[in-house]
Amino acid sequence: MTIKDSITKPELAGMPKVTFTGNIYTISSESEVRRVAKALKHYAAVGIDTETRPSFKKGRMNKVALLQIATDDTCWLIRLNMTGVTNEIKEFLEDESIKKIGISLRDDFRQLNHCRQIEPQSYIELQQLVEEFGIKDKSLQKIFGILFDEKISKSQRLTNWESEELTDSQKTYAATDAWACLKIYEKLKNIADYGYEIVHNPNADDNGQQQTTI
Repeated sequence: MTIKDSITKPELAGMPKVTFTGNIYTISSESEVRRVAKALKHYAAVGIDTETRPSFKKGRMNKVALLQIATDDTCWLIRLNMTGVTNEIKEFLEDESIKKIGISLRDDFRQLNHCRQIEPQSYIELQQLVEEFGIKDKSLQKIFGILFDEKISKSQRLTNWESEELTDSQKTYAATDAWACLKIYEKLKNIADYGYEIVHNPNADDNGQQQTTI
């Protein structure tokens, strides 16, 4: 398999959009969290992500509102602004038997630590992993585009994640991000097993930006 080391914005814009099409469950009570934690014991690896209500005031940071946990066909959206970081969530994040795949995870964990002290175990940072394959881009959207020739939407990123009810668009967006992390990990494992060739993208410079021709 041949993969590019980077992708330009125009290349990404021309790709078809993809979204998570599996089952999405919104979790807003501690009893539901306990059921999710029990189900997660059956998985060796999951994709994770978080969402926080944006703050437009300088120096103010809101607490994490949502924790997304995805398998290939199911995503749980845990509304931390309603449940808090329960014992079960803490145990899941610290469980060495379940790989947690994500991007910018240190930022996510740092923000979660403002809610409750956790010591995450068995997590895989995709920004570091793709470097081992020669991929220069670090954003989830670009990495996914490089590996799958498809584009995931970021249109819901700055919406209110503490709303009483999440919209269908918010749910799909949140689930897609966590699912995409897992799919990237699975793809990288596959190409590592079967071989790949990394090639420089002639349309991009070393920073993954489109070159200007005169």
